[in-house]
Amino acid sequence: MFPFWPRTLAVAIALASASPLALAEQTAPAATPAEQTGVAESMILSPLAISATGLGQTTEGSGSYTTGTMQTATKLPLSMRETPQAVTVITRQRMDDRAMTSVNDVVKNTPGLFLSQSSGPGRQTYSARGFDIDNIMYDGLPSSYQGWTVGIQPNLAMFDRVEVIRGATGLVTGSGNPSAAINMVRKRPTAEQQVTLTSAAGSWDDYRGEFDASSPLNESGTLRGRVVGSYRDADTFRDGENSNHGLFYAVTEADLGEDTTLTFGLSRQEDRTNFFWGGLPIGTDGHHLDLPRSTNPGTDWEDKKQDINTVFGEVRHRFANDWQLQASASQSTQKALFSGTYLSRYNGPLERTAWQSRYDETQSAYDLFASGPLQAFGRTHEVVVGASSREYDVTTHNYSPYTLGLPLGAPKPDFVRTTDDHEVTTQNGVYLTTRLSLADPLTLILGGRLDWYDYDNHTGDGDYKVTRNVTRYAGLIYDINDTYSVYASYTDIFTPQTQKDIGGKLLEPIVGENYEIGIKGEYFDGALNASLAVFQVDQLNRASQADDQTGCPEITCYEASGKVRSQGLDLELQGALTEQWQVGAGYTYTRARYIKDQDPANAHQPFTTDAPEHLFKLSTVYRFQGPLEKLRVGGNVYWQSRMYNDVALTDGSYRIQQGSYAVTDLMAGYEVNKHLDLQLNANNVFDRVYYSAIGSDVTWGSTDTYGNPRNYMLTAKYKF
Repeated sequence: MFPFWPRTLAVAIALASASPLALAEQTAPAATPAEQTGVAESMILSPLAISATGLGQTTEGSGSYTTGTMQTATKLPLSMRETPQAVTVITRQRMDDRAMTSVNDVVKNTPGLFLSQSSGPGRQTYSARGFDIDNIMYDGLPSSYQGWTVGIQPNLAMFDRVEVIRGATGLVTGSGNPSAAINMVRKRPTAEQQVTLTSAAGSWDDYRGEFDASSPLNESGTLRGRVVGSYRDADTFRDGENSNHGLFYAVTEADLGEDTTLTFGLSRQEDRTNFFWGGLPIGTDGHHLDLPRSTNPGTDWEDKKQDINTVFGEVRHRFANDWQLQASASQSTQKALFSGTYLSRYNGPLERTAWQSRYDETQSAYDLFASGPLQAFGRTHEVVVGASSREYDVTTHNYSPYTLGLPLGAPKPDFVRTTDDHEVTTQNGVYLTTRLSLADPLTLILGGRLDWYDYDNHTGDGDYKVTRNVTRYAGLIYDINDTYSVYASYTDIFTPQTQKDIGGKLLEPIVGENYEIGIKGEYFDGALNASLAVFQVDQLNRASQADDQTGCPEITCYEASGKVRSQGLDLELQGALTEQWQVGAGYTYTRARYIKDQDPANAHQPFTTDAPEHLFKLSTVYRFQGPLEKLRVGGNVYWQSRMYNDVALTDGSYRIQQGSYAVTDLMAGYEVNKHLDLQLNANNVFDRVYYSAIGSDVTWGSTDTYGNPRNYMLTAKYKF
């Protein structure tokens, strides 16, 4: 099943076990200052005083590119080494060094994740291991995400870190694709008073201001609060394009006793842009037109407005026997209005298609679980047992006309509201996870989940249910020594589908199975984490048109026989190389192919071609010592392999493509004093011209979209 995996893993284990340096693993005895000097001269990496002793789940203020523990994969508080899947954390420090502002920036910088704009520059989708990501979590509570419709980009000003688990994540999300889960972890109030004011100015009149204030609210410190505000107004390299983004976030924590903590918070985010749908057209021969990067294919009346209000709460109680009980709830209400166009050749010449729609969306999520240790067979084990519920309620307000064939200079159509579509999706689940200590070097994680899924179309047909869907999770971890572990894991996830078979019965859900084996290293007490994994993802039961349509009660009947297989490699390093040097780097190879499909011609063909098979991402920062101790420098490299589409033409086809390319960013920061810090980010310093998305059709709206040219951002941060 994995022809190249045993050799890869064997080589990795041999290197880990035989290395005489073992990357200065922490089992070595402490050296004297004189010995440290000699070691530093003879080794590439010196441990110095690197330690993750102070690293916990919260990354703010740690200065680190890694974290101590994370719970996204299983709800167990595990270190990266203890988690039997490929995991990444984008810490607060890494966000600040890269001047990230939205989840788009996180995806672009996270190994194994790909940011796609194939539905338009403002309708971004995310993918991993060949499949779209359709769940974004907030403090561990999942919410549905579809970037090509209502999906909003969470503002990073209110988050401490972003935890990413690649592969199937059904144990924590329920339904979805076998791609990845992105968990946005909010900032919490701090025990000490702190206030930070941030202002930034960049290319194309890009201006941003933020404030972040946190403090105890009573003398004893049992009541704490935090408020974050952010506003950004920006033009872009495209003529006439403008966007603005506003955020208000408030959260409070109260210690109801020594063992009970209550958290309550709310946020409001407002986003607006006047360019989001169509990209640049491609030629009638399928070629890129190579128009200037400043070309704006939109009109001056286009608009996309999104407002989202969220309230959330959490109660956590700690029992005397190290058990704890946690209840969490969240509700987000979003209102969105889209008015836009894209360029097409529906009637021959280049013309516009115009469209307007309004969305009212509510997402609710609830979770209750208990976790703690159990003693059995003379060893200590851990258990998590819980129940969750989520609901997605969306009403789409349709407008007429959906206009084809508008002249290029036509004014905004007189849109009139026509019909409403109301859909409600409910998921309820119960889950159990155990971490079994089989022996001192051997740990087994077993998990299971039962889900009840219900889709209700309030304005039409198509209701369906999935009853008692079983999700499984298994991970075996073997500690080679104090630094290295090898693991093997299996997990799955399901996606309901609406097609019916010859008997008129709904097809069974699509199942995404994730097989993974790998090796992980933890250096300097966890301050540096490394991993190598090989994976295989099988997506089974995909609807495939039945060969025999005799007696079919529908227009077309299907059978659950389609299959897609994704195989690849994940390699990652994140954390401290020395006390002054932080790094986050990763290389991913993904090869996704149809095994069997509704169209027999797809067999053994690429599942998608407008996403790269190879991705390499590197972020790093170095802080000087001595006379230059206030200075830090860093950089970022993004490289991807080619992507292409075969464009259908009247006389055959043409393969349009974006070849492999690399983009380099640089950063320099200077701490003027203990209050004021200045930072300059220079992005795409070599001004590489490239398409971040490519077209696929000469008739319908194309999505040739340029990546950002060279640009700069100066940030000033004042703390008191």
